[in-house]
Amino acid sequence: MKVVVFDDGGLMGVETALWVRDHGHEVGMVSAPMGLDSLTPEEVADALHDCAVVIDLAHQPSPATGTFPTRNGQAGDEAAHLGSWLSSTGRLLRAAIAGGVRHHVCLSAVGVDRVQGEGAFRALQAREAMIECSGTSYSILRSTQLFEAAEGIADTATEDGVVQVPALRVQPVSLTDVAMYLAHIAVSRPLGGVREIAGPEQFGLDRFIRIALATDADCRPVRTHARSPFFGARPRPVDLLPGAGAFVAQTSYREWLAGRPAPEVSS
Repeated sequence: MKVVVFDDGGLMGVETALWVRDHGHEVGMVSAPMGLDSLTPEEVADALHDCAVVIDLAHQPSPATGTFPTRNGQAGDEAAHLGSWLSSTGRLLRAAIAGGVRHHVCLSAVGVDRVQGEGAFRALQAREAMIECSGTSYSILRSTQLFEAAEGIADTATEDGVVQVPALRVQPVSLTDVAMYLAHIAVSRPLGGVREIAGPEQFGLDRFIRIALATDADCRPVRTHARSPFFGARPRPVDLLPGAGAFVAQTSYREWLAGRPAPEVSS
């Protein structure tokens, strides 16, 4: 069976493709850092030739699942993001259906069904709805924030040298565990619905970020501020936690940190 991963050039696509290959399936990769609109219809159609499963990782929220790549917690040009994401998803869905693809797999974010339609969550909600209404067989995996995203979240939330985040509970997960589960879903029967994945531990968002910064000898203070947005949205304290039926990965934050290369110390 041929599986094609469409991604934005990030590590998630590479790792997912490797896990699909480990399942014994043929895998192709199409990287579009500028979005699917940067590819011609012919390029997309050629990539989907004889393809049975598409894994849609294009236009992923960055630097963390559930966020836009913006500064100081602002949503940026939300309408432009929404239009770009929906255009990309629509193009891929139409091309996949025309090419006879049998299974559309998409990565989304835990909390999409609970957070009000703001920021990246609005785009994710619209993308999920488009996939659900497309008439194709599909699987949607919602992930909590990635371990790898902590510093990116901190950078986005930094103002005047201070990281300011809302009082949220998170249950972060490693990118490798998400990629592994995505690959498993892709080579299995379509869910026709949504699954969630999370790590094994809960943290306050402030502590999650504080641990990451301390590990890299980053001295920025991290403060909790009730009115701070979370990348253009204002989730309630538990909105980003997984539901009772979520798949809980086994890699702990401590284990993941221990496996990272030691940070370089400038002289």
